[in-house]
Amino acid sequence: MKPLLDAIRPTTFIESSKLRDHLGVDVTIASETFQHTGSFKFRAAYNVAINVPNDELIGVSSGNFGQALAYGAKLTGKKCTIIMPHTSAQVKIEAVRSFGAAADLIDVTQVSRVDRLAQLAAERPDAYLASAFDDEYVIEGNSTLGDELADKNFDAVIVPIGGGGLSSGIIRSFCRNGVTTKVFAAEPQMANDASRSLAAGRIVANDFEPQTLADGARTLSVGDLNWPILRDGLADVLEVTEDAIAHALRTHFTHTNLKCEPTGALSLGALMLNKQKFADQRVCVIVSGGNVDPGVYASLLTG
Repeated sequence: MKPLLDAIRPTTFIESSKLRDHLGVDVTIASETFQHTGSFKFRAAYNVAINVPNDELIGVSSGNFGQALAYGAKLTGKKCTIIMPHTSAQVKIEAVRSFGAAADLIDVTQVSRVDRLAQLAAERPDAYLASAFDDEYVIEGNSTLGDELADKNFDAVIVPIGGGGLSSGIIRSFCRNGVTTKVFAAEPQMANDASRSLAAGRIVANDFEPQTLADGARTLSVGDLNWPILRDGLADVLEVTEDAIAHALRTHFTHTNLKCEPTGALSLGALMLNKQKFADQRVCVIVSGGNVDPGVYASLLTG
């Protein structure tokens, strides 16, 4: 596997006394909003693009992985198609196209992402099918964020979870670096497959794509490759209500001057709902991305 070298922008650590005083918790923000393409997904997507020999990449994404893979393909001179729900944030659709990739928009109530991927795979057998989370290159790429967290001596890290690519990458990094920091996943309550999976000791899938505000967590289940890492490495999965997601997004705006997308607000939402659990700990909450439609963002800020 080729190294990522210096292609990845370092995460931005924010220590806000205003937020700490507001919550009564020693909290640090690790923001990936300033990463290439506006989210942590570039870590994973670029690792795919530089390592696979295929000249064409096909991805399935609600937006962030799609634009990251599109940019990775552009940097490496590869063709790229991204399968996206037609309800994806417009800013993410436009970003995919701006990097030269094709946005293949589908109505997920009529055809699933999996079925559409199978159709394109049959049409283009030489293309590499890149999962947004269930892929070794993705997990390893995401582990670079864990490497940045490894020497910070946090007691706990709270990370948003959808398919589990970021959380499994962080856990993998902590394991290889001998870090004992506990990893908590933050998940929308209405899309709580990871929580139910951890409780059951096996993958439990959602029956349909849950239409949570956190569009990056609208997954059916965690990935097969991610599952054993999550099962053995997560301290817990913290469920976050829709109201708490919106509240956390507003709190980032008012207390840290940070614009984040709803999925990125999950970790702070989880902390706000579980302050007593982390009262005497040094906590890092990860903001996974900042790509959100202006209209959606404005409505959440004023809602």
